[in-house]
Amino acid sequence: MEISVQKAHVEEKPILRNLMELCQHDYSEFTGQEVGEHGLFGCKYLDHYWTEPDRHPFLIRVDGKLAGFVLVRELESHSEESPAHFIADFFVMRAHRRRGVGQFAAHKAFSMFPGRWRVSEEAHNTGGQIFWRKAISRYTEGRFREIQGDDVVGPVQEFVVPGK
Repeated sequence: MEISVQKAHVEEKPILRNLMELCQHDYSEFTGQEVGEHGLFGCKYLDHYWTEPDRHPFLIRVDGKLAGFVLVRELESHSEESPAHFIADFFVMRAHRRRGVGQFAAHKAFSMFPGRWRVSEEAHNTGGQIFWRKAISRYTEGRFREIQGDDVVGPVQEFVVPGK
């Protein structure tokens, strides 16, 4: 099985928009989000991934076929302790889950952006929490911290990816 994580080009925006609808359908179980009058969830910030330099869209493929996406954002760091990157959205289609695709894609994304990272999950998304704890623990060899509090909607993992 060959897994790739490639930058999504502007011509691929419609592909990413379609995959985001599938992602939002899955997440609606946790967020309660409803579709609009046209039967779509909508992708409010998708266009920004090709107009703002701090946003990075990637498509995940398995053996050349679409399998999901990763959206990475760079945050403005106010101190050395502030996270600089975070997973804004992450989706692997059900047919490719539990096969190592998500972990590979997450690790690839982390490796592309050295520095401080933050990953968060919805409070009721226990499957996502298990996935991210395991993927981050394997990537960092257990060197991450998890925070929970009143100002977050679920667990948040923070860690550092060393520079090259």
